Amino acid sequence: MKNLKIATAQFENKSGDKNYNLSVIEKLSQKAANEGCDVISFHECSITGYTFARHLSKEQMLDLAEIIPTGESILKLTQIAKNNDIVILAGLFEKDENDNLFKAYVCVDKNGLVAKYRKLHPFINPYLTPGDRYCIFEIKGWKCGILICYDNNIIENVRATKLLGADIIFMPHVTMCTPSTRPGAGFVAPELWENREADPTSLRLEFDGMKGRDWLMKWLPARAYDNAIYAVFSNPIGMDDDQLKNGCSMIIDPFGDILAECRSFDDSFSTAILTPEKCNQAGGSRYIKARRPELYRDIIGQNHESEQNVVWLNSDKKNIN
Repeated sequence: MKNLKIATAQFENKSGDKNYNLSVIEKLSQKAANEGCDVISFHECSITGYTFARHLSKEQMLDLAEIIPTGESILKLTQIAKNNDIVILAGLFEKDENDNLFKAYVCVDKNGLVAKYRKLHPFINPYLTPGDRYCIFEIKGWKCGILICYDNNIIENVRATKLLGADIIFMPHVTMCTPSTRPGAGFVAPELWENREADPTSLRLEFDGMKGRDWLMKWLPARAYDNAIYAVFSNPIGMDDDQLKNGCSMIIDPFGDILAECRSFDDSFSTAILTPEKCNQAGGSRYIKARRPELYRDIIGQNHESEQNVVWLNSDKKNIN
């Protein structure tokens, strides 16, 4: 494998405005390509918007969702990829021929759809169907996987994706700055976003504290370190419906070190060069080889009734992260 230059992006999407969101994706993809990037990754539901979907009926969701790969958004992404000779990863709501709804994330290159993944643990809208499989694909010789937001909090998903061969896992999110039972969690006031030019310090303190980045640092580097993978984390910046998101899109190497991170309040991206030798040098590579699955195969794989104890994001302002 050769070195791979990846960009992870963040931008303030508009709810339900696919044309606008795709225009930002096009602008950032073109800029990343001009800087020599092979790949650019965007956040969960970056094409459609995300949090507003908690209010939508099934009919409205079906109107918003698209068939993949024949939908207009995939065709537009393919055109952007072709025009700029760059691989693009982005998210949207998907529907199938039976009107089942999914939270999807796609990889597209100049020739069209490379991979599609359906979120295993969706919860923004009650009409979404969970995905039922992992996704492994190649980008320029690198084995890659995708896990969307909450999927990464179930640690078995990350290990399974690694064991299937992934050295890069794309982790698109819409997260942080929401209430939960976790101490220090909570919304960040939209007024701080509106006043960000006059008072960037107060906003940055909230974004980087326990409501935001400090929480992310409790677990995200560990996913990369334990599994000897590159983690490509993408997250929106600004207002997503009525919730403020703090960006912090970043690329973490197999040692758990942050290689690149978006630190502005603007639509932007940050880049890193991925080198294959780190995947073998990092401790996680040794830990995986040292496993003794005969000790815990039956424990990890035993049947249980899965509980996704999630509260829909309604006007009571409850959420999890």
